[in-house]
Amino acid sequence: MKLMTSSRRIVLAAMLAGIGAPALAATATSTFTVNGTVVATCSVSATALNFGASIPTPVNSNIDATSTITATCSNAVPFSVALNAGNGAGATVVTRKMSSGPNTVNYAMYTDAGRTTVWGDGTPGSSINTLTGTGAAQAIPVYGRIPTGQTPAIGIYSDTILVTLTF
Repeated sequence: MKLMTSSRRIVLAAMLAGIGAPALAATATSTFTVNGTVVATCSVSATALNFGASIPTPVNSNIDATSTITATCSNAVPFSVALNAGNGAGATVVTRKMSSGPNTVNYAMYTDAGRTTVWGDGTPGSSINTLTGTGAAQAIPVYGRIPTGQTPAIGIYSDTILVTLTF
């Protein structure tokens, strides 16, 4: 009589118990690539630059006001903010014009609180504001000034400025 090996005993025991022979497992493998592209994003908004409801005529001293541009750009993304000349007839980025019908009031916008660097579109006499995104909203102040020496007509004056964020 021959002795059974242990693996034959397991198979025989499994068959006698009605389980059947244990299955031998086999595997196969493969790989696949996972990819995606992260892109830089930015958004921009702005609050009104309001010189108030009591601009005197004549304007005997500079009238200053501030507003805020809010830029949200992806982290580490460089961007620039430019401001156009506005809609006033004859306006430039150096001398913008608020209008009330045919009448105008000159004003300027600056990148600094000392009001020395005109904020425009990069044309001669103006600068653009260049920053780097943090991934969070960044408040960028706009410093406005109505210069002295004007005698505007009575009226409600306004202008619209286009903010261009480039990234």
